[in-house]
Amino acid sequence: MTKQPDEWLDDVPDNQEEEDEEIIWVSKSEIKRDAEELKRLGAELVDLGKNALEKIPLDQDLLAAVELAQRIKKEGRRRQLQLIGKMLRSRDVDPIRQALDKLKNRHNQQVALFHKLEALRDRLIEQGDEAMNEVITLYPHADRQQLRSMIRNAQKEKAGNKPPKASRQIFQYLRELAEN
Repeated sequence: MTKQPDEWLDDVPDNQEEEDEEIIWVSKSEIKRDAEELKRLGAELVDLGKNALEKIPLDQDLLAAVELAQRIKKEGRRRQLQLIGKMLRSRDVDPIRQALDKLKNRHNQQVALFHKLEALRDRLIEQGDEAMNEVITLYPHADRQQLRSMIRNAQKEKAGNKPPKASRQIFQYLRELAEN
């Protein structure tokens, strides 16, 4: 019995049946990559300080495992990190990742602000009153006289090759202005 040229199409399953029973296959390598990613996330949690860790939404078991890993050294720490990774597999890690990203972003914003304030301080010391207008524009509640005296002291220190005490004071003052 030979099939006619178009009869082989009868053996092909209907596409609609396949869509209903579609199964997503995950490779073993992908499962391992996901597990490694969760282990790295656990390591980030372990590296956080106590204050930062309080801001992350962790349940009691996971928090206890992270705190234990912070106290353990060497091989025990590696095994504890594996346990934390395993614990994270059964939890929703999106809120944890979002909280970590928020912490990192806050840190990055603070670093950018410090660089901006350092540049402003350097301009104040170099240019004096010319840069003072920029500070008054940015921070209208700044004390002009106090800032002028700090700038004069910083310029004297720089000219005399003395330690930059007044320069640090200017930075601190600018930081206080920026925070308020």
